[in-house]
Amino acid sequence: MFISHHHLHAYRSQTFRWLPNNRLKTKDEAIDFVKERGFIYFWPIKEVLLPSLWVAVAGDRPVADKHDDPGHITWNWKDSSLGTHDWYYAKVLRKKATLIAMDVVPYFYALSENYGDPEGDYLTLYEQGRLSQEAKVIYEVLLHEGAMDTISLKGAARMGNRESESRFNRALAELQADFKVVPVAVTQAGSWHYAFSYDLVFRHYPEIIGQARFISPRQARLKLIELYIRSVGAMTINDIVRLFQWQTNQVFQDVQILAERGFLHHDVEVEQYKEKCIVLSELTERDL
Repeated sequence: MFISHHHLHAYRSQTFRWLPNNRLKTKDEAIDFVKERGFIYFWPIKEVLLPSLWVAVAGDRPVADKHDDPGHITWNWKDSSLGTHDWYYAKVLRKKATLIAMDVVPYFYALSENYGDPEGDYLTLYEQGRLSQEAKVIYEVLLHEGAMDTISLKGAARMGNRESESRFNRALAELQADFKVVPVAVTQAGSWHYAFSYDLVFRHYPEIIGQARFISPRQARLKLIELYIRSVGAMTINDIVRLFQWQTNQVFQDVQILAERGFLHHDVEVEQYKEKCIVLSELTERDL
């Protein structure tokens, strides 16, 4: 089986919204796009193949430096939807800004290191060396003090000086990637009068815990792989491992299950790929 670059590019031009007549023009269209794809990046990320809100609005071009570029309407859409159920926004995939459809969030949560006791799980992770000291401190501040803007959070966590900036940002990204902390609003704090307010996921989106309770890790991985390949059409095992940072042997087993179900084909030659690919079954049959 062989898939041409032209065939694959035509498929992705639809799922990534590359074509001018298929671009997103309103916030409602953006919300529907996230629901359609399941999860996307906010900005395109180098060396990671995944639809992004920027490209779907502005086209397949670098993110503009100029603040008045029309593509930056995406920033307004993102900020006005923080903490709502339009979508879930946080630094998730590879700790980069990610937009996730609300019905897909429980599948991510089921793979996180949250075990049903939000007020105690973080201590267990810390004792096992799987949560940094800085992340523990930030989590405890929010746990005891409630939602807080970035400037106040830095101060309360005693990481307000310049030397602590990188440690604070790494810890905050660590907590977001594991679905412990989430930005919920934009505030006027700080000299720039622009700062996120953060809260604990279990407190701001309590329904997610119940929704994730009966999703097994394998069910979660299969769902996310399905959504991923529906977006990109074809990919390698390494692409999946790189995006989700899962174990390679787990991904091999999951891909085999999806192949047995007829959802995808593996070991397919795809033009311009050096190694055999996993390809959406629909792509081998679809008239593009």
